[in-house]
Amino acid sequence: MFADASAVRRTMTRREWLSTASNGFGMLALSSLLAEETRLEGSSVKSGGDFSAKAKSVIFCFMDGGPSHVDTFDPKPMLKERQGEAIGASAVSTKSQSTADRVWLGSPWQFRQRGQSGLWVSELLPRIAEVADDLCVLRSLVGRQPLHGQQNLLLHTGRVTGMAPSFGSWVSYGLGTERDNLPNYVLLNNDWIPNGGFENFGSAFLPASHAATMLRAKGVAMDNITPSDLPAIQRRKLDLLREQDSTFAAETAEDSIESAIKNYETAFRLQTTIPELADISGESVATRRMYGLETSNDYKKHYALQCLRARRLVEAGVRFVEITCPLTHPNNSPWDQHSKLKKYHEENAMITEQSVAALIRDLKQRGLLDTTIVVWAGEMGRTPHTPKIKEDVGRDHHVNGYSIFLAGGGFKKGVTYGTTDEFGNSVVEHPISIHDVHATILHQLGLDHQKLTFRFGGRDVSLTDVHGNVLNDVLV
Repeated sequence: MFADASAVRRTMTRREWLSTASNGFGMLALSSLLAEETRLEGSSVKSGGDFSAKAKSVIFCFMDGGPSHVDTFDPKPMLKERQGEAIGASAVSTKSQSTADRVWLGSPWQFRQRGQSGLWVSELLPRIAEVADDLCVLRSLVGRQPLHGQQNLLLHTGRVTGMAPSFGSWVSYGLGTERDNLPNYVLLNNDWIPNGGFENFGSAFLPASHAATMLRAKGVAMDNITPSDLPAIQRRKLDLLREQDSTFAAETAEDSIESAIKNYETAFRLQTTIPELADISGESVATRRMYGLETSNDYKKHYALQCLRARRLVEAGVRFVEITCPLTHPNNSPWDQHSKLKKYHEENAMITEQSVAALIRDLKQRGLLDTTIVVWAGEMGRTPHTPKIKEDVGRDHHVNGYSIFLAGGGFKKGVTYGTTDEFGNSVVEHPISIHDVHATILHQLGLDHQKLTFRFGGRDVSLTDVHGNVLNDVLV
């Protein structure tokens, strides 16, 4: 059983300690101790996990908007054969935008079996196809609602309603800090916040120190971390803030004040550590070319920078890194092609897929892929049908069965798991929930999803709630 944080008693409370502690550089160590103490109050999970871990970090390449499963990893020849035919009442579902008079739509891209494994990958993703033998493709994801906001929150927090910690926050909370001068959870943002907002990346009721640290950098310099004051002036400001916050913390029951103190100090330290990690000027020409940095397309260059930085961050000890996609067109989300499917899916693939493939290769050649889980996932798939066949045809929202992939971290290589029907319209074998994916990734990190809990609202809350099973069939 886990003790409610409010019920814990000590000889001297943390707030008493804060109120009597002297200000100055000694508070740096104090704030770290307090953050770790807060973490352990809500959970019995110790840093290092519950059992032997296969991986120690996660890089999440979020394909916001929902790439089409039947155009990437789930070939359906029947769609081409029956293109233009009405789908009929039996194919209608409340979990997709569907009516009986919609028609089947074949893929405009050819599929081929790739690598030694023979994994099916579309020509839409030629670079990712080159690393097919490292991929574990899950073809049978089933979501809750065909809505971006709800599905984004489900993917990120395990809830469709919001107000819950993000997956990255749970990983940070469960594993603890590997390096005091780096955040556990970093969001490499590409100037686009997905539907569902910042709640996708927040810590909610977990200590605030486990929320994502958002970094944006379109060049060598970090454009949201460069200090406006000299270090000495910043130090004086931090000392004043710490003094005021310590006094306030002694008078309130709000734990977030203590986390705020830690976050100020972390931000101060990040001004030296993060620019150094973000600076890719020391990377070889071959590495820069592999990621696609020698491109004239600004969107592709920015995404390539973030993928390369993600490798540098996990190499330095960051636990969880998420990379968002840039929005290049006036639409709801980058991969949300209700029309102009071919044009914009090809544009999104051009911007992202070379860098994702390079990330997998780079981690592998450095011996990091075994301990890093790379996740490529959108919040949904896209309908295998459309209202009518036309030149700028698109696909709509679909959560009855869609695909994601994982690589590294003890996942099987060059395999697929789960099956959709002959049209890719619904799952017929091994349905998978997001909770199953979360449970399996936590398992590979050495964490039991049923034991990783925090006492909130009178009960022990977890990422997976009462759901989720470890997908042992896809693990080595």
